[in-house]
Amino acid sequence: MPKQDYFDDVHVRILRVTEDLRAIQRELNCAAMQAPGDPELMESLSQLPELESLDVLKSTLDQMRHFLWFYIQVMTSDVEPEERSQAGGAKKSAKRCIEKYNHPTDAALLRYFAEGKNRKPN
Repeated sequence: MPKQDYFDDVHVRILRVTEDLRAIQRELNCAAMQAPGDPELMESLSQLPELESLDVLKSTLDQMRHFLWFYIQVMTSDVEPEERSQAGGAKKSAKRCIEKYNHPTDAALLRYFAEGKNRKPN
């Protein structure tokens, strides 16, 4: 798969996940507002499977937040502001990023974040 197609696919997936997260937030907000007046709804929302799925979602979002912070730091460090505005700046930045990953510790840290699907964030 060409690089541009890969990044287009990632961009589309990010947009889709973002919209899904917004929809989940709206639904949970509606449920939270209705639950105090509806004892049956309150009981069903307090069941273990629902709480476990929310805990998994929270853990995953926390982990993703940590990873995105790290990813943005790696991608934007050592880049001069004028390089970011130039057309060739992205290529220079990508080359620097690739050079950074030649270091075993950076590669190991990136792998740790990428492969840690079931790990809890620090």
